[in-house]
Amino acid sequence: MKRLSVGLIGLALAVLPLACATHKAGTTKSTSTPGHGAIKLTITPNPVVATSVGGNTYEFPFDVVVKETGDHPVTIERVTANVFAAGGIPVATESYDAAKIQSLGFATTIQAKGEIHYHFAPRKDVPDPSLFSSVYGDVRVEGIDDNGARTSSTTTITLKKG
Repeated sequence: MKRLSVGLIGLALAVLPLACATHKAGTTKSTSTPGHGAIKLTITPNPVVATSVGGNTYEFPFDVVVKETGDHPVTIERVTANVFAAGGIPVATESYDAAKIQSLGFATTIQAKGEIHYHFAPRKDVPDPSLFSSVYGDVRVEGIDDNGARTSSTTTITLKKG
């Protein structure tokens, strides 16, 4: 497992400090074509536990697992995180394509029935603690299998203050 301190899915995942318990943690929605590659995304812990490291700065450690479930190799093409305010109003989006993910030293190919693991521990300033309960997020991973069939998985992210 590779460790990321600030960059990668500072990637899209650094937006986790803005997740909210008003949405069900770990709700996953996947799309794929039967008989082709498929992926499932898991984030643990979920809710992510935000730990104060001093002042308004918090660390948000979590692991990401992308698992191939359709018995075909899949290449990750994009990872996107979205942040929403109460009522589903979009407030931020961060997205990385395969080239950016690879440039950060992370694999983008998952073998049939295999999985990729990442560990992240981004640090973010949270100037107003009420943000912990007023926003939520999701992470979406998109890929393509060895036959050109597209697949994706999206997981809802929530947060709790440690």
